Amino acid sequence: MGKRICREGEDRVIFDTVDGVRTGYCETNTNETASKGDEAHFWLNGYVNKQNCRIWSEANPQVYVEKPLHPEKLTVWGALWAGGIIGPYFFKNDEGHNVTVNGDRYRAMMTNFFIPELNNHDVQELWFQQDGATCHTARATIDLLKDTFGDRLISRFGPVNWPPRSCDLTPLDYFLWGYVKSLVYADKPQTLDHLEDNIRRVIADIRPQMLEKVIENWTSRLDYIRASRGSAMQEIIFKM
Repeated sequence: MGKRICREGEDRVIFDTVDGVRTGYCETNTNETASKGDEAHFWLNGYVNKQNCRIWSEANPQVYVEKPLHPEKLTVWGALWAGGIIGPYFFKNDEGHNVTVNGDRYRAMMTNFFIPELNNHDVQELWFQQDGATCHTARATIDLLKDTFGDRLISRFGPVNWPPRSCDLTPLDYFLWGYVKSLVYADKPQTLDHLEDNIRRVIADIRPQMLEKVIENWTSRLDYIRASRGSAMQEIIFKM
């Protein structure tokens, strides 16, 4: 957590370019009233990313992990800020079937869920931050977000540019989704409805004191990036 993996050589050139954008982002982003939004996949079988699974052995252990050819999953979106969590929002079609996110579905979620929920909170001058995923940055979506947040939008194609490859600056990536996934599979849910209930319960149980620590850690990360002029983080790890 809090680290970026890169190959020596060509990727270092890419990160040198990104470092300047990261520094600019941190210089601009000094306000703790910033809502950070992002989505994650939750597989019913607790699917583990093969890039995160390693076995150290002198000989090939020939270990096989069975998983369905087309595993069932939920695509979940949420937003986190110092005042709480908005969500979870589960992407579903008109028939109530679980679907993945695309530009139209993302914009519909913003219009019908996030912005109305935000209006229920007494927050003045709130910023909104999202990464540069294609489904987040269609022109109609950026126009909608600019109408809502004005210059307080941090996004690709937004007034403040989102630095690419910077999941270490997004609390949902370095804290929320990993924390939720560490708990929702404890009772081995057998249906997507059961998994959805678990996700809702775990998020609802997150206390304000924990969110305060998340935001404190986030501001520490900004301080580190400013001091290091945008370089990759090595040691700032979130601890509950």
